[in-house]
Amino acid sequence: MGSRSLRSRGYKLWALKSRLEIPLAHIRDVRLDAEAARGWWHGFKALGTDVPGVITAGTFYQHGKRIFWDVHDPERVIVIGLKDERYDELIIEVADPVAVISLLQTSMRNRTA
Repeated sequence: MGSRSLRSRGYKLWALKSRLEIPLAHIRDVRLDAEAARGWWHGFKALGTDVPGVITAGTFYQHGKRIFWDVHDPERVIVIGLKDERYDELIIEVADPVAVISLLQTSMRNRTA
């Protein structure tokens, strides 16, 4: 991952998307949030797959937000708030949530410094 963008390659078949590329300047915030992925209802599905407790991947609408999900393991979920993007949030699974959050927060601070 470069300092300019966040790239996600997840469950292409299930999400019906092969890649998302978000400029770093469009990331509003990032947080660790396993609870976001634990519930049975992830919103109204537009495109994708939702098998509660197994996989949530694709575009969903929840509480007036358009959200991209790519989650199999809730314990490895981060939530990325976006601005000036097609999606309001990304709820995605990453290999090392703490490291990714730290990297994004550091990159965001360096970008504004």
